[in-house]
Amino acid sequence: AERIVSVCTGAFLLAEAGLLAGRRATTHWAYCDTLARRYPDTEVVTDPIHVRDGAVATSAGVTAGIDLALALVEEDLGRQVALQVARHLVVFLRRPGGQAQFSTQLAAQLAQRDPLREVQSWIDEHPDADLSVEALAGRASLSPRHFSRAFAAEVGATPGRYVDGVRLEAARRRLEDTGDGVAEVARACGYGTPEAMRRAFLRALSVSPAEYRRRFRPSAPAHLSHTPDGGNR
Repeated sequence: AERIVSVCTGAFLLAEAGLLAGRRATTHWAYCDTLARRYPDTEVVTDPIHVRDGAVATSAGVTAGIDLALALVEEDLGRQVALQVARHLVVFLRRPGGQAQFSTQLAAQLAQRDPLREVQSWIDEHPDADLSVEALAGRASLSPRHFSRAFAAEVGATPGRYVDGVRLEAARRRLEDTGDGVAEVARACGYGTPEAMRRAFLRALSVSPAEYRRRFRPSAPAHLSHTPDGGNR
């Protein structure tokens, strides 16, 4: 079947040609905001390393383009051929498209002022806490309005967006590194319920927590099975 694929900022060419209208797409993290601003009819997702929407596929950076190419080889010719190609290129078989481009902490700036930097560290270390703007502003001894403006100016993200990213990353790490049930991960990372975490994963990564674990923790203990509410039996 005919496919259209872009690597890195090649997504801008597809968008300019109208090929991304009404579709989900990604590009290098440094240009995602620009792509979204210039082409509002495209749903730009910032986290995945590559995105497929129908016959159109877009990737983040150049190495993510290799991951996407290997995914297409596997789709067309099978895993064995894709593995041979990966070995020839001296790369891993491929990273699934839902894997994040960057961690929240790496993508964000470190606040300059001590009160804001301390709040930023508190968020990183306590994803399960009350991280509302009012609560965080209280920790910084600022009004919510002043805190929101100062935090966004120094960190490069609104408090809400930063909290969302930290919680998502904390959940990803637990799903990758532990055998905790989905419900337990949701509580530990501040989501409250498995459904709230599921919505966050689908919105940011286009996969459910269970699917994310299957992709990124293939060696998860076989005895773990999940109840309908996301817990373990």
